[in-house]
Amino acid sequence: MAASAASRELFTEAVRAVLHSWPVLQIAVDNGFGGVYGEQKADWMVDIVQQYFHDNADLQKGEVEDYLADLMDQEFDTMVDDESLPQVCDSLLQAFLQWQQGALQPLQHTIHTLTQKKTPRAKVTAPPTQSDEDSDDDAEGMECESSSGPSASSRDPPPPPREEEDGWTVVRKKK
Repeated sequence: MAASAASRELFTEAVRAVLHSWPVLQIAVDNGFGGVYGEQKADWMVDIVQQYFHDNADLQKGEVEDYLADLMDQEFDTMVDDESLPQVCDSLLQAFLQWQQGALQPLQHTIHTLTQKKTPRAKVTAPPTQSDEDSDDDAEGMECESSSGPSASSRDPPPPPREEEDGWTVVRKKK
């Protein structure tokens, strides 16, 4: 019993190594896509993925992809569309197959390789915004460029925007 529990723990470590080296999950956790408990969700995800493999015999790649995609969507509000999902599923299926066949040495080597590979963690940042002074300068520049006709004070105000039937607001140029 102790040997099977130890080997099952080895498969759990393999799942952890695969998922924690997955850039999509790293980005989701590091940038708070899963909320304040994102790291706990990633650890929980390791547990439920390994349980999913143990509870379902003869899993197909598409089933694992759908399961992981659903988890990422539900827990991290993330749609995986970078083509990494099939690779992650292949790694998980290979690790499970090695575990089932009792090939624990290759499985340990896989875990070691994945945990030693230190990929730089990506961080999503908002694009820099202009300060209020910069935007005021731009607005003044636009006013000067567009006021080639009569002075700005003698112009009629533009017509009010109209909302069309489909919900769009149409702003028209003064005629």
